[in-house]
Order: sequence, then structure tokens, then C-alpha cells
Amino acid sequence: MKFTIKTELITKIPADIIALAVNDKNQILIEKQIDALTLKYLNNILRLGDLNKRTGSSLLVHGANKYSRIILLRVGVHADLSPKEFFKGIVNVSNELKKINVTKIIFPINQFVNKLITVKATSEYLVRALVDNGYRINSLKTQNKSKATDFQVFLQTNKSSLKDTKQGLKNGQAIAKGVNLTKDLGNLPPNICTPTYLASEAKKLSREYKMKVTVLDQKQIEKLKMGSFLAVAKGSREAPKFIVLEHKRGPKNKKPIVLVGKGITFDAGGISIKPSPDMDEMKYDMGGAATVLGVMKTVGELNLSLNVIMVVPTCENLPDGKAVKPGDIVKSMSGQTIEVLNTDAEGRLILCDALTYSERFKPEVVIDVATLTGACVIALGHHISAVFTNYNPLADELTAAGETALDPVWHMPMSDEYQPQLNSNFADMANIGGRAAGSITAACFLSRFAKKYNWAHIDIAGTAWKSGKEKGSTGRPVSLLSEYLINRTVK
Repeated sequence: MKFTIKTELITKIPADIIALAVNDKNQILIEKQIDALTLKYLNNILRLGDLNKRTGSSLLVHGANKYSRIILLRVGVHADLSPKEFFKGIVNVSNELKKINVTKIIFPINQFVNKLITVKATSEYLVRALVDNGYRINSLKTQNKSKATDFQVFLQTNKSSLKDTKQGLKNGQAIAKGVNLTKDLGNLPPNICTPTYLASEAKKLSREYKMKVTVLDQKQIEKLKMGSFLAVAKGSREAPKFIVLEHKRGPKNKKPIVLVGKGITFDAGGISIKPSPDMDEMKYDMGGAATVLGVMKTVGELNLSLNVIMVVPTCENLPDGKAVKPGDIVKSMSGQTIEVLNTDAEGRLILCDALTYSERFKPEVVIDVATLTGACVIALGHHISAVFTNYNPLADELTAAGETALDPVWHMPMSDEYQPQLNSNFADMANIGGRAAGSITAACFLSRFAKKYNWAHIDIAGTAWKSGKEKGSTGRPVSLLSEYLINRTVK
């Protein structure tokens, strides 16, 4: 899919299809730019009532005069059109485009702009929606393989809006590329997307965007005394990796933002083995790692003037004669001891050592991302990710970024009253705190390793992938974190 900005009149742009906004009164918003014959034809269609009145609805019609086809998009009361409604509307337009052979389509940008959606945001949302809906899974099928959507998109705007349209297009494409990388990594089978494979992807990003990459092997991890991380890796024949990727384009004296991603490339639960049904979906347990790799791609594409460091501990969690057992006690890099009551609560065991390692960067902020708890799915379902923090202004920033990016999070509690659930008779703490408030006690566990900096934990267990007929990675929360970092750059 190719995107080009045009400032000419729509009648002078060569295309075979155009998308036109229609308000709640059945008026085409840019009717003055449409020739009389086409406008009369479209008004007759609108009077028939074929275009649903629900905002975001679309209708594909055969064209008249200049265009072979036209897509009508209902925007309701134009002043009230929200970013979420607009994004969904563009997805519906994209679905219409899949039905036909499209070569070139025009989207007049300014017909969608109102007080809720700027020119820049309109361009970004439009690009993201089209690319996201046009994504095709990188499957290993040899027959009936889906083809990626490929056509020319013209973003038509006026000269006064050109700068903002360009920035929106740039941001939208960069975020879309990051999201697609995250989807690609998540959708790969676990026999391909191993810890070594994730390390190779980090090296690719390093070469492409001139970032510094460090990949630690087992012996180097052992020297760092990451006993908690290594305990999880013991049950697998795949070698663990500890990946660090550094983008340093900010001021030298500016403290970095560290993004930590959980990289369990397959999670069978270890000795506390999971039920067989749907266990194949545990290839998505590296969704946190895939997310931060995707974000680093966006950061590289935009060449953000920030210091951003990615940290990914990655391994498999499998049952084996050498695997960590319920009742074992392990020592983390911080020196704190952990009684492992459930080997399927492994994500926090690898993240805690990564959080301790992150101290060496003297960070301004650390954000970890993980498909951490089934309890989070029970609490928030599959629509909103959970955010926990030891610094409330950080949660406010992330929440605001999520609203703008249409990738929402909900600030969850993490007060001291929950900490005693992690008490152990034999170690400094247990790795689980019982069924009650499971996502909160998991965050409380991590907070014990994040006391030296401002920290947030984002639990994406309910939002990182979809099950059923639409099974696949969602690419979340790349948009959220990208928006957060872009906002930081503006400051």
C-alpha cells in the first residue's frame, strides 16, 4: 500500500475511486468539489436510504462520470465525529475496498477534520486503519495464501494543511510498521520464533536504524547472577537470550526511557503444566517482547530525539527433568530470594531480573510490557490493557497516550495492602499471591524490583492476541507506547 499527499483539486487527481463523507442530513460534505452529474447521482442514492444511518457505516456504489466507484462514509453529526468512530469508519471503507480491484483511491482529508480530530490526527488514523486492516498473517501456507492489500492511496489536502498532513502520514506509517512487526513476530510458530530468532530481529533493527545491540548468552547471564531468569530457562533446550537495544538520539545528559518486554517464546507452564486446549496460543507469551521490538522499529523510523533502551529477557518455559519445581527457591539478580509456588507464574521471574538490570542505565522511567496474568483478562476482558505503577503521573501519561492512540489502558490499584499475599515462610517472597487480585499481586511482585526508579507495568494478557476465527496477534500496545514516546519528544 502506497501513500501520496496531493494538494490539487480532487478532479485533477487520477484515481478510479474516491471516499466521500456524508453527514446525518445525507449531505456530502465536499459537495462543492463534486461535478453536478456525479452529485445528482449520489444524492439519488442517498435518498433511497441504502447508506446506514449509523456513524462509521459505508456504502460502495458504482461511480458516475470521473470515478468508476465511490465509497460513501457516514460521519453523523460532523462536529461530533470522534477519533474512534472515524477509525472504525476507515476500517469499514477498507473492507469495502477488499471486495473490488482497486488501483488508486482518493481520501480528501479535510472533510473529516473537526475540533476532535486535527489534520495530523486524521492522516495518522487513516493510514493506521488502512494498514492495520490490510495486514495479512505471515503464514506458512503453501496454498490459498492471502495476498497483502496493495493499492495507491492519495491523501488530498489543501496547502495550509500540508505540513500537518505530512507529519500525520509519517507518524501513521511508522506506527503501522511497528505494529506489523509485532504482529509478524507474534504470529510465527514457536519452533521458528525462538529466543535466538528474537535476538536476530533485534540485530536487524540495529543494522537498519544504527542502534547499539547487545545479546547476552547463558554464560553471560550466569555471570550477572540472574538466578530467577535462568530458573525458568532450565526446562528448555533452547538457549536463553538477554537482549538490549539502544537508541540514543536525545541529549547525552538526558536519562533514558527503558522498555522491558517479556519474551517467553512458548509457555507450557513448566512443571505446573497448562491444560492442552488452546495451549498453542502460548506462542503469544512473547507479546511483550514483540511489542517493544515493534516500538523500537517505530522509534527508528521516526528517528525520535530521545534516549530509548529496550531490554528483553527471552526463553521457553517447558517441563523437563531439570526444570524448576514448585517449592524450589531461587535467587534473583537483586539478591532477593523467591519461593516458586507455581512454575506457570514464570513471566514475573524473568522480568524481575530484567528490572534489576535496568538500574544500570539510571533511567528516567522504566515500562515493562507483558502477557502476565489470566487474572487481568478476568478483570478487564480483551478491550483494555492494565497499567500499574509506583508513580501516578506516569500512569496519567500512559492513559492519555492510550486515549489518543485508540489503544487504551486502565490504571489499576497496587496499594501496600496486597503485598502480604506474597509472603513466604521460606524465602523473601513467593512468586504468586493466591487467586484473589491475581493481576495486582503480580504487579506487586514486580514492584519489589523497581524501587530505584519511576516504573509502570502494562499487562496485555487480554489484548495482545485474538482467539477463534480471528486468531492472531493484535500488535498492541505498540500504538500506545509509540504515542507516549512521540509526546515525550514534543516536550
